[in-house]
Amino acid sequence: MEKNNNIPIDSTIGEEQLYEHFSFQADQGQEPLRVDKFLMNRIENATRNKIQQAAKLGAIQVDGKTVKANYKVKGGDHVKVMFSHPPHENLLVAEDLPIEIVYEDDDLVVVNKAAGMVVHPGHGNYTGTLINGLLHHFEKLPLNSNDRPGLVHRIDKDTSGLLVVAKTETSMVNLAKQFHDKTSSRKYIALVWGALKEDEGTIEGHIGRHPKNRLQMTVFPDGSSGKTAVTHYKVLERLGYVTLVSCRLETGRTHQIRAHMKHIGHTLFNDARYGGDVILKGTTFTKYRQFIQNCFTSLPRQALHAKTLGFNHPRTNEWMDFDSPLPQDFEITLERWRNYVQHKHS
Repeated sequence: MEKNNNIPIDSTIGEEQLYEHFSFQADQGQEPLRVDKFLMNRIENATRNKIQQAAKLGAIQVDGKTVKANYKVKGGDHVKVMFSHPPHENLLVAEDLPIEIVYEDDDLVVVNKAAGMVVHPGHGNYTGTLINGLLHHFEKLPLNSNDRPGLVHRIDKDTSGLLVVAKTETSMVNLAKQFHDKTSSRKYIALVWGALKEDEGTIEGHIGRHPKNRLQMTVFPDGSSGKTAVTHYKVLERLGYVTLVSCRLETGRTHQIRAHMKHIGHTLFNDARYGGDVILKGTTFTKYRQFIQNCFTSLPRQALHAKTLGFNHPRTNEWMDFDSPLPQDFEITLERWRNYVQHKHS
């Protein structure tokens, strides 16, 4: 019997045995767009090749029907990626990973996360995450509303700094409420492009997914979309074409500082996702271009560090304050800028 290579591998699996890995509803105003491109804009770390492979396996469905990679998604379409195995985030594995624990008691643990470490498993990052490492240290952690062990809040993969993790259900509920009620305190240090006009200020503007680039968040000043977001900033050091600022978060939206700073024209230094990995300010001299490249090499990520964290202890109600030093990559780059400014004016 001739083998039919066109039959998708998963087509023989009953619907009840398929697991949903991703689900998206296309906006009503969606222009017709190939489903592989549509999914690339929405799934982090997904390549077109991976998505086309998924389509060949019969894993992509639109409104419950299997489609090919060239299917044009229209407004209102419900696009799902289905596989015969459960999503990897449901298969959490404990891993012996280096984690810097700043403080620990029976109720919680405070960690200083290294840049480059993903906080929880997700598409393209199923292992090596902070959660994988924590599960090695602590056998059982309470699940949050997204089934993520111990997580009360999160910071981006390439952001370094402090994070509190709950060790009990009671701590989880209490700490989550503090973050929700804005009674916790968080300060970040950021290096941004350009010279801010004011020494301090407040950025307000709803933050939501960018309508065209779904991997970016953007600001909706009129509040037409997204969620309320408030960032208070203070200039710490002016370094010519860049400025070192402290940012205090009143709300905790995804990419809040990155989106807010870009919105006011001061994208984070070397923030590739938001366009900060090109020369946004400065001169055209070759030496300057080389200097910036050297800075990008010493700090191969966005210049953002979660420096301080404060909250009431969930059991004793005692106020707890934590502070973490700037990591080496950030310090080296700051020194480079200080030297640059000094030589420029000497």
